[in-house]
Amino acid sequence: MKKFLFILAFIFLATGFSLSGQTPEVIQKLDAYYEQVLKDWDLPGMAIGIVKDGELVFSKGYGLLEVGKTGTPDQNTLFAIASNTKAFTVSMLAMLVQEGKISWNDPVRMYLPWFEVYDPWVSSHANIRDLLSHRIGLGTFSGDVVWYKSDLTAREIVGAARHLPKAYDFRSGYGYSNLMYLAAGMVIEEVTGKSWIENVQERILDPLGMDRTIVSPADLALKGNFATPHAQQDGKNIPIDWEDWTVVAPMGGLISSVRDVAQWMIFNMNHGIWGQDTLLTAASINMMWTPHNNFGVNHTRPQDFNRHFNAYGLGWGLSDYHGRLSVGHTGGYDGMISEVRMIPDEKLGVVVLTNGIKSPITAITQYTLETMLGLAARDWSAEILERQARRPAEDPRITAIKNARVLRTKPTLELKEYAGTYHSAIYGNIIVSLEGNNLRLNFERSPELSATLSHWHYDVWEIKWDRLHAWFDFGVVKFNTDNKQQVTGMDIEVPNGDIFFEELKPVRVR
Repeated sequence: MKKFLFILAFIFLATGFSLSGQTPEVIQKLDAYYEQVLKDWDLPGMAIGIVKDGELVFSKGYGLLEVGKTGTPDQNTLFAIASNTKAFTVSMLAMLVQEGKISWNDPVRMYLPWFEVYDPWVSSHANIRDLLSHRIGLGTFSGDVVWYKSDLTAREIVGAARHLPKAYDFRSGYGYSNLMYLAAGMVIEEVTGKSWIENVQERILDPLGMDRTIVSPADLALKGNFATPHAQQDGKNIPIDWEDWTVVAPMGGLISSVRDVAQWMIFNMNHGIWGQDTLLTAASINMMWTPHNNFGVNHTRPQDFNRHFNAYGLGWGLSDYHGRLSVGHTGGYDGMISEVRMIPDEKLGVVVLTNGIKSPITAITQYTLETMLGLAARDWSAEILERQARRPAEDPRITAIKNARVLRTKPTLELKEYAGTYHSAIYGNIIVSLEGNNLRLNFERSPELSATLSHWHYDVWEIKWDRLHAWFDFGVVKFNTDNKQQVTGMDIEVPNGDIFFEELKPVRVR
């Protein structure tokens, strides 16, 4: 048996699989689990890395770079890491604090005088830490529809925040805001006179040797060895194009690999020291790893991981994990989901990069950490899949719309009366045109969101997107009229968990 395990370990090492300093039994257990998870979740592909005591002790890719083609990911394969980028933005701000160029409590308007949200007082008092801890008062993902697949500038996107509604009182709740992280990136640019991309390259990527990490998908061909994102349609994984998040890079634009993210984790767990250089001070690490926004924990019943607190710091999610501090974040990009999780007390970290929209990142990180810590590892994959199986097959909001449909109805007006320009305060113009016998929907600043409108009932049309989108599919447009039967605007409803089209509220321009 020992000879078999030795041979097995040698084969893994020869094929790019490594787990130095661990027993062959651990090698076999983790590898078998990952293979099974890939099958159970019907995931196109993934790459996994484990860091322990300052080294990348495990790295392996599973599945395919792209469905329908050959090629398997490895530790150098590029994936979008999306919101895992936020910690990079925070780290650069921390460096500026260390240099005496900014203070954590500086008002945002000190650097962005035009910054404005739902309330004048909040606009003038919001500081840099407020941007980074999701406590401005905006709802989670509010405003994402503004930047999503649009050609708007960073200032236009952040400027739209003044039209977004308040979800809770300033500093009294949690609303995950990509727009505020984009504003934080603009602060970096204003202070340094350099782009966010130049700053991250000079301040983090180059010093840490993260030479595979890029921002623009245009550079993928130059780097080579990259995964393809996938959406799902009728339960099947469908390859989709990469989206360019360069403009919104501070909130989620990095494209990286297991090997490069491992360098990032090692750096953070070494408390900001890389080699002989202290890039982040203890004060900076402590600021980022201090809870700034707390979530409720039910202390009246047992919690997973014996959890007693759950919070967001600056750019990192924080909680206790079996008596240890857990620091991590997840990332969601069109067709790619990722997670980075660290247990600094143990110098232990896990990175999971995937190229599918249905992703087992949490199951993998939790099983891996428990295994590496010598704990009784639960089958998190089976548990989470079971929970998902109990959910409705379709978003209940979509089901409600479909169930309410009234067949054999007609529009109130002639088709030409619905055609025209509609203006959204947070976005810009949305065009409805009559092409033959069909209405067409075009977002002026987001050409990829074009669609044909198919009559649903009364003055409601179903949206038939020209392209497959990762986060949403079914949606409807309702045209509103006044007492003179003139079209005044429209409501767009596309039920999904992130891109809130209902925030647009387009008004007819006459």
